[in-house]
Amino acid sequence: MAATGCHRFGRLVRWGVLVGVLLMYASLLWAAGPDGANPRSDLWRQVREGVSGYSAVAGQETGELIQASGEFWRRLRNGPLSWAVGLALGGTLAALSLFYLLKGPIRLAKPRTGVLVPRWNAAERFLHWLTALSFILLALTGLGLLYGRKALLPWMQQETFAAVLGWGKFLHNLTGPLFVLCLLAMTWMWFKDNLWRKSDWRWFKSFGGMFGGGHPPAGRMNAGEKAWFWLLVTFGTLVSLTGLVLDFPLFGLEREWMQLSHLLHVAGALVIMTGALGHIYIGSLGTEGALEGMVRGRVDLSWARQHHRLWLEEIGIEKKRPKGEATPETERPTGFFRPQG
Repeated sequence: MAATGCHRFGRLVRWGVLVGVLLMYASLLWAAGPDGANPRSDLWRQVREGVSGYSAVAGQETGELIQASGEFWRRLRNGPLSWAVGLALGGTLAALSLFYLLKGPIRLAKPRTGVLVPRWNAAERFLHWLTALSFILLALTGLGLLYGRKALLPWMQQETFAAVLGWGKFLHNLTGPLFVLCLLAMTWMWFKDNLWRKSDWRWFKSFGGMFGGGHPPAGRMNAGEKAWFWLLVTFGTLVSLTGLVLDFPLFGLEREWMQLSHLLHVAGALVIMTGALGHIYIGSLGTEGALEGMVRGRVDLSWARQHHRLWLEEIGIEKKRPKGEATPETERPTGFFRPQG
């Protein structure tokens, strides 16, 4: 009798387990729905696709729980875009350093005369340096925001890092509108001087005399300065517009537009920073006497004859040469200064 009872009890347990498994399987089939899909999977798929739901919180895009394009933006910002900025800036610095070591600065072909020619007035110099300082501050703080986690965080405590980046972001946002105003004023002040002329093509063909062969004549702005001016105006406008969108996210734009603005902002800033390195080099170490004009407002007559002879003719200091007359050999630069020994 005891054996028979144990046998019946064992069969009941086995049948109970089987029935439980079947009921569990049936519940899973019922939960999956008639098409065999898990409705919770559909829910999260819709969430990732940006399908909006209901939210009691008032505001723009509050019904969108997860914005999937943000992950794409994050990967692009921290991946290819960061690498492009580092390679472009590092490569430009390396190229300019190598060029300086191999060629050295462009020296004056003739001794200084002691005669100073007014080149930039006080308002022009003030605008130039205000624009330059605001841009340098924006570049440094922008690079800090882009590379801060990798470059700064390993060297400082988290509290210090947070304070540094917080102030950097504040200065970046505060300096941006100032740069916009400077860009507008600079465009208005130097627009006429930077219109293209036929003589500019001669400057480009000879690379501004940087590789010898004589310095081509130029007006108040040579072709290289004009190229930098229009690059700054074009990409400066792009950086300014996208920066205002990021600085004041109150224009009714959705997050996709904010992310696109950020990517364009970084790309435009990269072009300007790369061009600025070349401009700084040519205007300081690369050309003897170039920095004096923007610091003191006046340049030596020998420097003006060598680099901007057409400008001297326009303001009446030099006599205009007949069309087609070549520049005398005595006024041609001897090329780059090479240290002896």
